[in-house]
Amino acid sequence: MKIAAILHLCMTLFHQGYSNNLASCQGRCGYGTDSGYPCQCNTACERYNDCCSDYFTLCKAASGATITDAELKSLSETLYTLDSNKASASQLVIDPQALVPDSQTSSQSDLSPGKLFKSLDENTLFSRPTYAALLNVLDNYKRMTGQAESFSSQQITEQETFLKETMLNTKLGRELYGFLYTKGIYGSESEFIEDLKNMWFGLYSRNNNVLDSSGFEHIFAGEIKGGKVSGFHNWIQFYLNEKRGVLNYYSHSFNGPWSNYPDVLGLQFMWDGYYKQVGSAVIGSSPEFDLAIYTLCYIARPGKQCRLSLGGTELIIQTYTWDNSSYGNGKKYIASAYPASM
Repeated sequence: MKIAAILHLCMTLFHQGYSNNLASCQGRCGYGTDSGYPCQCNTACERYNDCCSDYFTLCKAASGATITDAELKSLSETLYTLDSNKASASQLVIDPQALVPDSQTSSQSDLSPGKLFKSLDENTLFSRPTYAALLNVLDNYKRMTGQAESFSSQQITEQETFLKETMLNTKLGRELYGFLYTKGIYGSESEFIEDLKNMWFGLYSRNNNVLDSSGFEHIFAGEIKGGKVSGFHNWIQFYLNEKRGVLNYYSHSFNGPWSNYPDVLGLQFMWDGYYKQVGSAVIGSSPEFDLAIYTLCYIARPGKQCRLSLGGTELIIQTYTWDNSSYGNGKKYIASAYPASM
């Protein structure tokens, strides 16, 4: 055999071995996502469908890399304790009034003459960085699906500020990042924030084939689709609209067992002429707490029920993935997340 042919054969075998090594989890279990590899070896790959073929045998089975129910409950209890920006009983007073059974939530009957929010210490709460950052983002959206969203450079900066203030500048957010880092889901803070930016603020189409929606808009700001309220699972957005006189609280179909904040309510209301049959929300929590528990549940239990624990009481979060489009290497946007009926 000629020397040139031998060299060519050696190089071919070398590259085949190199390529096979890149596509393996050998020595890579739990590593952060790396676009230099054709497949990944951390728990996030199950959500993004980009696991290496030997991930389950080399990583998950061997190390228990999955996020267990026990870990979810333990971490959520820690986040609950760290929520130092939540509203206190002196800062927030609500009046739930009428309680209706599930069979009556579609009746569109206003059974509560008063407002849900009786008082809120805006001066204290809204001056805090995470609340202020949320307020700056909430007013950047068109609520009607089918109308394309577009953002100025200032509004994009507001999105980034919201993520950094909630997830990097609070003990609660850093606790979440630290947990996900130890699980190999993220390899750095910058990777964490960039993925959340895409997951939460990346645009996709719910109507008319235009980029009209995102996970943040749907869950935190609320939308109108098919003549009804869609999403809208944030108590601060509820308070702001009720204060403006464009939201009329009707009743609640369930009330969490907590005696302080955060609490959970299943809400019926009319938003400027559009009805929401059950708009469940965590009440009195900080923006970072809401973002943290929804992010945790979406990563750990995408499209499923996620069982958390707050003060020893179980809280179920239901998440949904957006399956019609994706970002980055097939990663799925968040479609919805909210507290399930107690």
